[in-house]
Amino acid sequence: MTKQRFLVVRLGSLGDIVHTFPAVAGLRESFPSAEIIWLTHPRWVELVASSRQTTEIWRVDSRNLACVRRVLQKIRRAKWTAAIDYQGLWKSATLPFLGGVAKRIGFSSATIREFGVPILYTDRVACRTTHIADQNGELTLRTGAAKAVGEVKLEVAEADCDLVREELQEQGATRYVVLSPGGGWRSKCWPAERFGALCQKIRFELGLACVVNYGPGEESLVAAVQAASGDACPVAYDGEMGPLMALLRGAQCIVGGDTGPLHLGIALGARGVALFGPTDPARNGPYPPQQIVLRSPGARTTYGRGDTVDPSLLALSVEEVFDAVRKSVGKNA
Repeated sequence: MTKQRFLVVRLGSLGDIVHTFPAVAGLRESFPSAEIIWLTHPRWVELVASSRQTTEIWRVDSRNLACVRRVLQKIRRAKWTAAIDYQGLWKSATLPFLGGVAKRIGFSSATIREFGVPILYTDRVACRTTHIADQNGELTLRTGAAKAVGEVKLEVAEADCDLVREELQEQGATRYVVLSPGGGWRSKCWPAERFGALCQKIRFELGLACVVNYGPGEESLVAAVQAASGDACPVAYDGEMGPLMALLRGAQCIVGGDTGPLHLGIALGARGVALFGPTDPARNGPYPPQQIVLRSPGARTTYGRGDTVDPSLLALSVEEVFDAVRKSVGKNA
């Protein structure tokens, strides 16, 4: 019998990869002896590797033509049971198509954001579930898998845990809450000033330190949170993937919007308080969903990538978010 070999395509980004893990876990549990090759951007190799779901990880930068050519050559040299495009974009769907994979599974036009992409698939799945992680699982089922999604256990290096623990202890943050104020689009981010006010309440009413996680280009954002925090003195943190995972796993609670660090922290087993506005938590919220999700009753789902905070997020008060944090921390006590 020919060995089963699956090509998984999910190039980025952080939160989207996290929401792909359950579906690939379902694939792995259904076909424990199969080869699973995951195509992803070089930035996310360490994250994908932490899932321990793959046989190999192939790096591909879709903006680097030489890199794309090398990957296409590798795809063409192998025989595949199926390719599964969990991303649903032209740049992802093109890879198995040009690589000559005979069975190419992807979303139907009812799910995909970019017009015309499903023409590159041989199997187009019209999803019946709502959450993107479960929709990814529907693609997995199209391979003949017995399970749509499986259990996700991410591996964090002990060296990274030790490093983060020592760094935080030096700054007096042995028990801490992670605040993640960024999120790509300004319209889905709770205001920095409110994160600062929340930090004060967490520090002086709960006795917990706050760590403000931020990424490239968000220096001004973290500075605004720190300025609004006054003498609560939150710790700013911008570590690489391994230390970030250690930081999130050790948190008493993570507070953030529809952002990669929030989803990653939840996948690592931390408690979360998710603040949602123009994106729909039923589709993009924490997974599994046993977390606290705050969203104004008047919020409209638009996925609009605006430069100003969505009014529905302004309807979430500091007191309301703090109360949710207190309840979440109580579960970890």
